[in-house]
Amino acid sequence: MIDTEADALTDLAMAAQERSPQVSELLLNELARATTHPGERIPDDVVTMHATVRFIDEASGKEYSYQLTYPREADISAGRISILTPVGAGLIGLRKGQSILWPDREGNERELKIVEVAQIVRND
Repeated sequence: MIDTEADALTDLAMAAQERSPQVSELLLNELARATTHPGERIPDDVVTMHATVRFIDEASGKEYSYQLTYPREADISAGRISILTPVGAGLIGLRKGQSILWPDREGNERELKIVEVAQIVRND
């Protein structure tokens, strides 16, 4: 994970604890597991903030493509998903080819597999 993003995401997750406790906890757990590096050392196939990620829900076979954003920039109809959604919190830090078991909004566990990562804007 990009070191400067880790600090901002920790603050965001802490601020969201009361209104979105599940997502806050998921994101804080991901941040605790993350290894941080300067932005220039993060490979292009790692999901970072503002990256566009294409992934498959292995259970349904449905493919999705979203840009991972901060909440104020999110607009699902424009293909921008917030880091403060269960899926957004689960995608951060994954690499192309990796999968993760992750709860959806209804609490069902889904396996998400990263198919492609495209870096749009880097916040180095």
